[in-house]
Amino acid sequence: MLPPESTAWQTLSVPECLRRLGVDAQGLSDASAAERLARTGPNRLALPRGPSRWRILLDQFSNVMLVLLLAVAAVSAGLAVLDHAVPKDAIAILLIVALTTLLGYLQESQALLALRSLLNLAQPLARVRRSGHWQRLPSDQLVPGDLIRLESGDRVPADARLLEGRELGLQEAALTGEAELVSKWPEALLAADTPVVERSNCLFLGSEVGRGRGLAVVTATGMATVLGGIATLIHTARPEPTPLQKRLADLSGQLVAWALALVAAVVLGGWLLGGSPLGLLELALSTAVAIVPEGLPAVITVSLAIGTRRMVRRAALIRHLPAVEALGTITVICTDKTGTLTQNRQVVVELRCGTQALELNENGFGFRELAPPPGAGAGISPGNVDLLLQAGVLCNDAETGQQGGVGDPTELALLEAAAKAGLDGSDLRAKHRRLAEIPFRAERQRMAVWVEDRDGNLTAALGAVPFGSSPGEGSHLLIVKGAPEAILHDCDRWLDGAGARTLTPDQRDWWLAEARGLASCGLRVLAFACSPEHQGPEADMGALVLVGLMGQRDPPRLEVSAAVARCHGAGIRPVMVTGDHPLTARSISTAIGLAEAGSPIALGPELEGLDDGALDALVRRTSLFARVLPEQKLRIVRALQGTGAVVAMTGDGVNDAPALRQAHIGVAMGISGSDVSREAADVVLLDDNFATIVKAVEEGRQVYANIRRFVRFILGCNLGELITIGSAPLLGLALTPLQILWINLVTDGLPALALALGPPGEDLMHQPPIEPGESLFARGLGSAILRIGLVFGALVVALMLVASRLGHPWQTMAFTTLCLAQLGHALSAGSDRPLWRTPPLSNPWLLGAVLATAALQLTLLYVAPMARFLGVTALSAIDLAACAGVSLAFVGYLELEKGLAQVLRHAGHSPHPRTSA
Repeated sequence: MLPPESTAWQTLSVPECLRRLGVDAQGLSDASAAERLARTGPNRLALPRGPSRWRILLDQFSNVMLVLLLAVAAVSAGLAVLDHAVPKDAIAILLIVALTTLLGYLQESQALLALRSLLNLAQPLARVRRSGHWQRLPSDQLVPGDLIRLESGDRVPADARLLEGRELGLQEAALTGEAELVSKWPEALLAADTPVVERSNCLFLGSEVGRGRGLAVVTATGMATVLGGIATLIHTARPEPTPLQKRLADLSGQLVAWALALVAAVVLGGWLLGGSPLGLLELALSTAVAIVPEGLPAVITVSLAIGTRRMVRRAALIRHLPAVEALGTITVICTDKTGTLTQNRQVVVELRCGTQALELNENGFGFRELAPPPGAGAGISPGNVDLLLQAGVLCNDAETGQQGGVGDPTELALLEAAAKAGLDGSDLRAKHRRLAEIPFRAERQRMAVWVEDRDGNLTAALGAVPFGSSPGEGSHLLIVKGAPEAILHDCDRWLDGAGARTLTPDQRDWWLAEARGLASCGLRVLAFACSPEHQGPEADMGALVLVGLMGQRDPPRLEVSAAVARCHGAGIRPVMVTGDHPLTARSISTAIGLAEAGSPIALGPELEGLDDGALDALVRRTSLFARVLPEQKLRIVRALQGTGAVVAMTGDGVNDAPALRQAHIGVAMGISGSDVSREAADVVLLDDNFATIVKAVEEGRQVYANIRRFVRFILGCNLGELITIGSAPLLGLALTPLQILWINLVTDGLPALALALGPPGEDLMHQPPIEPGESLFARGLGSAILRIGLVFGALVVALMLVASRLGHPWQTMAFTTLCLAQLGHALSAGSDRPLWRTPPLSNPWLLGAVLATAALQLTLLYVAPMARFLGVTALSAIDLAACAGVSLAFVGYLELEKGLAQVLRHAGHSPHPRTSA
């Protein structure tokens, strides 16, 4: 019988844990393990695997415009069957629906496959004791009660209670988001309410062994682990629709409503005038086809796909197409600190040696003289910096090699600092062999080693005689490192330029103040001390000589400051949400420009007592959150969404996954990110570079600007078509649905696709974000569509009236004019500048699309089979010239309106300061 999952293992002794789990030193028997596996299931996390291919395909039909087109196709096919004719209109409409559906399906399914390639699907092996033998088994076969052995570099395969440990330190970044090693020891007995991050006798699935080794017993597997609890939060997160999805849904609903209303009006008017039912039905179909921009879904899908391709080239993988545009509308970026804003490694940046402050950078040391401690003499000579760095190398368990370092990041930073100063760590360790050690323990707050000092160089630097009669065999030196408070407590001397001198109480306070000053800058501070007289590990610690202090930190990524500045310039508010210490969070945020030095900071424990209303008020005024738990990150994102913000959440750890899923846009790291976070995200940064998200935002804004251009271009043309179709019955003939489809797809669709390939706007990242609830028709777009449609329709109707009175083929002339004028409209829509000031090859794709479409239109007119298929006749040169003249007049109007808008904008009278596209 297995104990309940709620058992507080941190409160139990090692023998009691083994008793409750029913296991002894021989491990579980194979039969017992098989029985437990049948009860608990495989040791895997039940993560949402994303939509199936069928789900992706069916989702493409959620657009009501496509549903309306399918209805029109069905009616058109029925009419063709009654006339015993080929259902050309229905076939054309179905081809449009199929093309749009296929484009969306291919893009989203390819993104899903690309994500799967990022996941590490191989099951790691675990060292398990079964039936008295150690063996390697896939980690998904582990069950509660299994004995497992762990060494440096191993990943913990399940939650476990530590039984034995030697210098065991784990990196729990995947769980907590922080990079430093957490020391573990089996003897500790903790309270039942001890937070997970403080359970020093427990190991957790997803963490990694950074140093030492240990023996543990598995207490929980799969979804019963702490990591499984976080995965459960992912299921509770409810992602909101992106702004583009909301806007397109609103647009689709409006267009369908207008289409149905116009069809009803046309049919009712025709019936009152005595029109035939079949004729009225064909007119209704033409009206519905004209008002619905058949090409718009395909154009938007292709535009988003083009944006996706561009983003992949800029190292951002887009999982869902609408996320492309949504990136351009975000107003808040909630970002984790460790590994996202920082490099996820420790680097020594400050040293205190004697009365000198030293700053360590890539170019070496920078020296600064400090005010000396009370009663101190001259400053220490730079030569004794070597002793401080040597102490950091010798009192250190980390190792470096060609493939990088292995060990505690704090200790690796000490080795790196020594290497920058030109010290050979391997040679130094060979000369000063370790004789004994006291491993680091959190309750002691120190680590101590005894090393050989045969030549007496180290002790000579202390101005002391080595222990023993003379340098040589038996000479040794004690080196201690640890928390400044603990080390200074055992020091009675300190090192200055003349050697070791007595450490007075005032001088001890001075050193503690220096340590606190470094810590207040967000640095992790270690003190180093030596003793040439110490007898060995059995003797009491004391009579130490303080050598100095070293401060280190996880440095910001080099490109982050510029990326944060671009966010501010673009009106995007970055918010740091981290589990780290508030001083560290403030230091990093100030260094990268995310927040000012005096900005308020909120702590995780403070959030516990806040209701939703108080939290909403807090997130409006606070951009720094520290000591935050995973469920609190989720609350913060929800609170920001409640204020109306469009929220992006960046992160790489498992602890970030629920908030990534809840946010409008979840952005995960592709290299260092966990599988869980990548599954929960909408965007995966393939280079783990925070600056990439800013590039993705720029691309998203370009996509949104292009969509507004499409809407203006296509709906302006469609309104002109509606006016033409509404006037045609007065002349006794109407444009057919197939002709309208040709206009909407060929002469509208191809140039509209080319608009997406134009150069990006120059000032996109100097404009504020789009308002979350803003309509696509905002900032003058709706009135512009109305003006364009009215002028366009009036010009074509005028041509029809004149042509019909003169006996010319007015239907074909109206059809041709609609096509040619829209090609000119596309050229005008390609830039906010006048055409005569736009380089012809600024968008070669647009120019090529216009020329190719014009050639297709002429081919349609003068190739008899195509002309018969669409019901048009060849035009004379005069008729074709008349069509071209009306089209040029329309383009002239568009350029005049564009020039007037530019004059008003430069004069400061524009009501729409942002680019309206």
